[in-house]
Amino acid sequence: MTPLCEVLERIALDAGAAILDVYDAGPNVSYKDDQSPVTEADERAEAIILDRLAVAFPHIPVVAEEAVASGRVPDIGSGCFFLVDPLDGTKEFINRRSDFTVNIALIEGNVPIAGIVYAPAQRCAYVADGGRAEKLFLDHWFKIEQRQAVRARMRGAALTAVASRSHNSSETEAFLVGQGVTDYTSVGSSLKFCLLAEGKADVYPRFGRTMEWDTAAGDAVLQAAGGSVVRLDGSRLLYGKTRQHGDSDFANPHFIAWADMSAMALVQC
Repeated sequence: MTPLCEVLERIALDAGAAILDVYDAGPNVSYKDDQSPVTEADERAEAIILDRLAVAFPHIPVVAEEAVASGRVPDIGSGCFFLVDPLDGTKEFINRRSDFTVNIALIEGNVPIAGIVYAPAQRCAYVADGGRAEKLFLDHWFKIEQRQAVRARMRGAALTAVASRSHNSSETEAFLVGQGVTDYTSVGSSLKFCLLAEGKADVYPRFGRTMEWDTAAGDAVLQAAGGSVVRLDGSRLLYGKTRQHGDSDFANPHFIAWADMSAMALVQC
């Protein structure tokens, strides 16, 4: 991996350690203005990430979920910035499930060019940079013991889907039925992108609300593994969306993540 990913790995692992401390002790839960849950794990992890990114990359602004919720939004006019979700899958975290993640992505030219998705409770991470994606396996002491290149698979005879556990919708169900998908797995957080990236699924439709920090790191991993994330019209999902008519800054439209873009061409015919 590149020096950039080495830095992102160290930061994410440290943030994950803070999250697991709270996970083991049991979190105290509060609610933001939009009624989404937040815990001290979100706050501790984000503080670590922001501090470490400021030291390593002092000239690159950082858009982070909890900071934005508090009204702290940096100028991203340069076009290069980090997107951070310190704890994606907070509902999974609160409910003692293991599919929550730390997400850090570097955006350049409105697309994620590098990133990490770290699942501390599962002792694994996915990193991407320079067109290469890897899965990291951690030992009992949370040290990286193995790296494995991952690649999204080609479309087979039938599509296997992944869908959100906490945010499924009638539109998602209709999409799956329309494409003849009978085999699908529900999983929380940005791990859905990673399952596509490592060849375990073909498509992830998302018709519910997401924010850019929810998707950027997983998007980076999937893109580096050969997949893509597109809007419903087939155009690339872009980042750094501000002053949106009828929606808030950094909000995503509905999208479809594909392991194999030729599958998209087939299902749209």
